[in-house]
Amino acid sequence: MAHLNLGNVVLRLMTEDDIEAVKALIKQGCEGMENRLILHLLTRPLAVLLLATVSSVLRFVMHSFLLALFIPVLLLIVYLKLTIPRSTGILGSSKPYWDYLGSSYHARSQPDLPNPHAAKAKLVNDQDKAKRRKKAKEKYKSKEEEKEKAEDREMVDEDDLKERARVAGEVWIAECDGEVLGCVARDVWSRRCVYRICRLVVQSWYRREGLGRLLVQRLESRAKQSGVRRVYAHVPFPSKVGEAFFRKLGYRLQGETSGVEGEEDEDNEEPEKGWLGFPVTKVFVKDL
Repeated sequence: MAHLNLGNVVLRLMTEDDIEAVKALIKQGCEGMENRLILHLLTRPLAVLLLATVSSVLRFVMHSFLLALFIPVLLLIVYLKLTIPRSTGILGSSKPYWDYLGSSYHARSQPDLPNPHAAKAKLVNDQDKAKRRKKAKEKYKSKEEEKEKAEDREMVDEDDLKERARVAGEVWIAECDGEVLGCVARDVWSRRCVYRICRLVVQSWYRREGLGRLLVQRLESRAKQSGVRRVYAHVPFPSKVGEAFFRKLGYRLQGETSGVEGEEDEDNEEPEKGWLGFPVTKVFVKDL
């Protein structure tokens, strides 16, 4: 695991140029989670009953008991492998990743999230500065080439981008030396004074360094300044690590109360649903 100086991390909105890096980060963070989610769905009582019924019917057609048992399971696994990414979205919501392009429209006009560790950052030596300048020069050159190619393509309607920016959520990324280390997505929500965090991923090399905590807390601080009073976090159902993480940040599982009368009535966020309507996320809530 690489050591990370949080003072060098920049928290900013995702731009169109970051989408491929964010997609790769999401895929890396979801390794193994999809299989655990499929196992969770397959072991629900209704799913087991349905599979047993289909296997019993196939047993009258096929001479092999093992084939009659494994074919329905195999077909269901393939079905879930194909449909789960579409239902949960590449960024953890019901929308595919390109719907977030609208939020990239305002990326350069909105300020970065403040990093409280920046003041404590250590001074880099001359060698590190030279590497930064070299990387920045290469990045600038590649952006200029991409800009020239973009000018040859059809221009996107500005009004369309504004509309997509209005209805899309936001994806904030943590960047250091031009590398995307983590991201957190705020899904769009129709109610006032409410935020929904639907995806938090940190690159495997930089976990347990405080980067996930920094992303969530800075987003909470921004939300509070905007008048938001409640934040919901959707955590994949089999993720014990994610559940423990949000509990440490003061979140509680929806339905758990602290003894305040009437608090249960306010918990009305619906979890994401999967095959046969089984929930695939747990909803955690925090009042700011």
